[in-house]
Amino acid sequence: MPEVTMTYTYRYPLGSKTYQFRDLAELMAKATPQRAGDRLAGVIALSAEERAVAQMTLAEVPLKTFLNEALVPYEQDEITRLIIDEHDAAAFAAIAHLTVGDFRNWLLSDHATPEVLQSVRAGITPEMAAAVSKIMRNQDLILVAKKCHVTTAFRSTIGLPGHLSTRLQPNHPTDDVNGIAASILDGLLYGNGDAVIGINPATDNVAQAIKLMQLMGEVIEKYQIPTQSCVLTHVTNTIECIEAGAPVDLVFQSIAGTEATNSSFGFNLATLAEAQEAALGLKRGTVGDNVMYFETGQGSALSANAHHGLDQQTCEARAYAVARKFKPLLVNTVVGFIGPEYLFDGKEITRAGLEDHFCGKLLGVPMGCDVCYTNHAEADQNDMDNLLTLLGVAGCSFVMGIPGSDDIMLNYQTTSFHDALYVRRVLGSRPAPEFEQWLTRMQILRDADQHILHDALPEPFARSLKALPGGRA
Repeated sequence: MPEVTMTYTYRYPLGSKTYQFRDLAELMAKATPQRAGDRLAGVIALSAEERAVAQMTLAEVPLKTFLNEALVPYEQDEITRLIIDEHDAAAFAAIAHLTVGDFRNWLLSDHATPEVLQSVRAGITPEMAAAVSKIMRNQDLILVAKKCHVTTAFRSTIGLPGHLSTRLQPNHPTDDVNGIAASILDGLLYGNGDAVIGINPATDNVAQAIKLMQLMGEVIEKYQIPTQSCVLTHVTNTIECIEAGAPVDLVFQSIAGTEATNSSFGFNLATLAEAQEAALGLKRGTVGDNVMYFETGQGSALSANAHHGLDQQTCEARAYAVARKFKPLLVNTVVGFIGPEYLFDGKEITRAGLEDHFCGKLLGVPMGCDVCYTNHAEADQNDMDNLLTLLGVAGCSFVMGIPGSDDIMLNYQTTSFHDALYVRRVLGSRPAPEFEQWLTRMQILRDADQHILHDALPEPFARSLKALPGGRA
């Protein structure tokens, strides 16, 4: 048989050895800080030296290369087509002459102000963002993300500089209305819920989704809370809920960075467009019309065997192109939820959370993070405290608020109501302005500047509890 000759596009001489990388996809994968999912996929660098060489090689790649060398074939993938077809050449012009390494230096420079970063974001592709993140230290990711301001609104305004919002997540293993209501009350009393009150239903069907939507809608209306609700059901279920007249605020869907992965989730870009149009038609927002809520997570494409040989972080960044298209109120990377097969320990989870937040914000996505881990990961709550604090410094748009940091329905560990209060006190971050005014008016906050809570139960909540059978405040 004739000998097969492998062509290597990217080379780097180091002493007597020349490292070779077949294509941009392999170079990107081997430049990625190590993580379990890339090892599982067989795309990880074989040594620390190879990883460092790949990073140095990647630093010399011109940004223009990413417009000419698609990591997932244009003909096979609607997300690639979205990225290429909607790329803003005018916005890209300011950075078109840079290499990946130059791009890193420029992002860290004083020339890259929040206003300048906003002006170029439409010219940055997800692959460019992923590439530059791979040659950045954690502090680089934090510093640049801090400069990326992304503001959205529905009934509250999310993402303003100096603010940190929370999703109040009152999940219950049987969708018990009383249990959910108790969790909502608990979260509100800690100042949580300005990003969204969002429930993962234990029973996922249209009837149950409508029931939960009505429950949250009644609470929001009764107490005039400037927030929004969301049932995290499949996007097609939410479309049916809208058609049935349910009080839908936000449309939810888990999204990923390849068409094949999203197909395995049961939707495509046309589905999201239909849902967005339906939700906008309800006109339920008061201060804005961002009606979509997306969740993502490194490893989802690999778990669906739809990663096209890419590393998991690059696939994740491509999901933000989908998000950016539909102008969401919230995007949430559920960073440690998939498990240690993809992010093994606290160090890998921390790095992934900072990468995701950086890439999302750089691309103009309102990025939040579910700072979380599963019980079989090599991580604990101290690791989550560290990541939560780092994300707070980086200007994360929102985090989760869950009773006791233990989601008893999804069976994973995340951040609690008091964790968000901790970050606000330590860093001086504030809730969404409309929500903060409500907290003060309801006498939940006694001192908004110091985030000090009232000792007594607010009178409107006390009256409601007294009205319950056997109730007492």
